[in-house]
Formats: sequence, C-alpha cells, structure tokens
Amino acid sequence: MLAPAREVTDAGAPEVARLIADMAETLADAGGVGLAAPQVHESLRLFIYKVPAARAEGGDEVPLTAVLNPVVKPLGAEIALGWEGCLSIPGLRAAVPRFERVRLTGVGADGAAIDKEISGFEARVVQHEADHLDGVLYTMRMSDFRFFGFNEETMRYELPLPKVRMA
Repeated sequence: MLAPAREVTDAGAPEVARLIADMAETLADAGGVGLAAPQVHESLRLFIYKVPAARAEGGDEVPLTAVLNPVVKPLGAEIALGWEGCLSIPGLRAAVPRFERVRLTGVGADGAAIDKEISGFEARVVQHEADHLDGVLYTMRMSDFRFFGFNEETMRYELPLPKVRMA
C-alpha cells in the first residue's frame, strides 16, 4: 500500500485552485465521476466528484464538488455490492462492497465546511475517491473475484450481484 496523501494546508492557495481546475478538465475528458489528487500525481488529500441525475438518489444531480481533507465515516452497517471502474485502471470493473450510507466532512474549494450524509451511488463514489487518498484501489476491496473483468465482458454477461450480509 502506498503512503497516505498529505493534508491540504491552505484551501485558498492558488496552486490548489489550479489543481482543482486541472482535475475537473481531466475528469471531463475521461468521462468519469470522480478523481483524486494522487491519481494525477499530487499527494494531497483532495478529490473531486459529481453524480449525474440518472445515478443520483431522488434524481437530483450532484454538481462537480471538490473536497479537501475529506473524512468519510460509515452510518450504519449496511453494505452493498456495486459495480465500480477506475480511471487509474481503464477498461476493467468489479463488484465492490461499500457502505450504503456515509457522512462526508471536509472543506470545499471555497473554504466552506462540508458536512453531509450521503447514500447510494454518491456514497459509493465518495468512498472510492477517499480510498485513493490512502493508496487503496477498488480491487483491494473486492470480496468475490467472479465479479471482476473487462467492461465489455462483465456488461455482456452481467450477473445479478449477491446481497452482502454483515456479521
């Protein structure tokens, strides 16, 4: 495992704003929903994400959001398997267990505090991106390698994902 990324010490620094803008451009070019600073070779505790309306709970799009020094804490023990891919490992995807509901705290690009409870796909994206800050890739969280493969193959033969039970 890689070393954890460093804390962002000055949310208002011009280099942080520039990094966020560059990451947003990279994310748009790649067609992804999240990107962490370590993925673009910056060891900082920072990620950006968005959730399209079609994937958002309640159908409300989550616009592009930057989170500096994020902390993600589970709310409850409910875990679900869901398909994930990653811009760091293009062309592959896997079913990954994630907490259904989490609390996200941190600082936004504008320096304002972020403190929100999220669930569903947004919670999955946030957990995935936060993992990057600690050197963890989604493949390291997998529990069943039958649900891992190339995008084209896993979509062609998509099997229903089993329910995950907590002990």
